[in-house]
Amino acid sequence: MKLITFLLPSGEEKAGWISQNEFAVDMHEVSSKGLPESIIDLVAKWSYFKPMFSQYENISPDLPGVYNLDQVQLLAPIPKPVSIRDFYAFEDHVKTARANRGLEIVEEWYKFPVFYFTNHLAVKGPNDFIPIPKGCKALDYELEIACVIGKEGRNISVQNAEQHILGFCIMNDWSARDFQKEEMKVGLGPAKGKDFATSFGPFIATVDELTEFKKDQHYRLNMAAYVNGKHLSNGNTEDLYYTFSEMIERASAGVTLYPGEVIGSGTVGTGCILELGTEVQDWLKKGDEVALSIDGLGTLVNIIGEEGG
Repeated sequence: MKLITFLLPSGEEKAGWISQNEFAVDMHEVSSKGLPESIIDLVAKWSYFKPMFSQYENISPDLPGVYNLDQVQLLAPIPKPVSIRDFYAFEDHVKTARANRGLEIVEEWYKFPVFYFTNHLAVKGPNDFIPIPKGCKALDYELEIACVIGKEGRNISVQNAEQHILGFCIMNDWSARDFQKEEMKVGLGPAKGKDFATSFGPFIATVDELTEFKKDQHYRLNMAAYVNGKHLSNGNTEDLYYTFSEMIERASAGVTLYPGEVIGSGTVGTGCILELGTEVQDWLKKGDEVALSIDGLGTLVNIIGEEGG
């Protein structure tokens, strides 16, 4: 299934799924209130609700609660996730980003996957404007894939991790590089370089949607990024040094993961201006359109907005 949150022309927020690639289904309405009103509530009891969806596989577009996709505005699939952990799991990105600063990869990077927490209350969705932080002169995108936790667990093993994944979506980890450069000298994390916006969407593809792309512990999904239609970034999820199962094992060590938490992969190789260099692409400015595409997960588009917005 392709799970979505969307706005009706009336301004009402609804949640459900995409049917036949043409329709947005309000799950609460079509199920006569048997299904919840939000994706976060659906995910919280996914094992309970999941079997109910089989009766809606061939849903009629004439039913109340079924809308043409072009009549609604897609939002971030989970507008307020429980948390967002972002890992640093693509080796090519780490090598290039550190080499640009005259540094090698530290040996600890190869010992375990590392992550930081970002602002789960600054989430943006498809076609949202991304504000430029006041004073920022080096705004960047980051092409990533994220998984959504669908089952509670603690000390989850690599072998059992996949059963805790609800699905995947595109993630754009917006970055104020000039802020980040200064913040990280302190050694604590990107802080104000990252906390102003993170985009997700246009939907969450449940794991069954991606079966054809699965190869052992990896998915083979092409990843691409475009700025104003110019193709800048290209990669594949199979290039992850650490699998999502390994990330989940690390994240859940001594900690309980809950449904609705999000785990990002980190940036794919070539997946940001920091890596490509400003001779290839200038830092983002007002009016720029950034589009991220991943096989099976659609395309996530955002427009750069006003400074200090």
